[in-house]
Amino acid sequence: MPLELHWQQIALRLTLAAVASLLIGLNRDEHGRPAGMRTTMLVCLAATLAMLQVNLLLPLSGKGPGNFNTLDLMRLPLGILSGIGFIGAGAIIRRENDTLGVTTAATLWYSTVLGLLFGGGQIYLGITASILGFLILTVLKRVESIVPRKHRGTLTLTFIDGAPAEDILRERIRRANCGIEHWTVEYTTGEHTTSQLTRLECGLKWRAPGNKSPRTPPHIAELRSEPGIASFRWDQ
Repeated sequence: MPLELHWQQIALRLTLAAVASLLIGLNRDEHGRPAGMRTTMLVCLAATLAMLQVNLLLPLSGKGPGNFNTLDLMRLPLGILSGIGFIGAGAIIRRENDTLGVTTAATLWYSTVLGLLFGGGQIYLGITASILGFLILTVLKRVESIVPRKHRGTLTLTFIDGAPAEDILRERIRRANCGIEHWTVEYTTGEHTTSQLTRLECGLKWRAPGNKSPRTPPHIAELRSEPGIASFRWDQ
């Protein structure tokens, strides 16, 4: 990196960091993620400014290019990387069986590294990293949408008179290409009647492409209209 910083170098680094973070933040906004253009740009530019400050504060007198990796000033960008973890953690949301925001948190961390690259004067490396990051967020998003993945859900049914037998229900679920993870049933017994199935709760798993995973698998949804089923609930 250049030891002497002029305003042209400062402007170039800030501009490249702003453009790179704008493109990545735009992708996050298009997918409705909580950390969009403004958040991504602020994180990236903050890291850029931190590295610019390191450059401006470095004492140059009597120092060669190989001496700067031992100076305490280099702890500043390391602290920036550690601190960004708190923002990234705030973007991650745990919702029942799903964890949301992991890619957004990784994007913020990546944007911070981009800012450190541009702020430190590694222009070509920063440009290459920006292109790679943009391709990962756009191209691989489409690849992920067609790759089969495992899905899980919980089916809860209550029954009235004429409820189907357990074996029939198991067979219907298997025909829907769903595996059974757990199976819990409740029966009631009257004084002069046989046992009657009143409630079923089962955990199901199946594989489907990411962009073809309906809220309720079609064959499971058909159970709503089965005779003897009083209520149908699906949690995913």
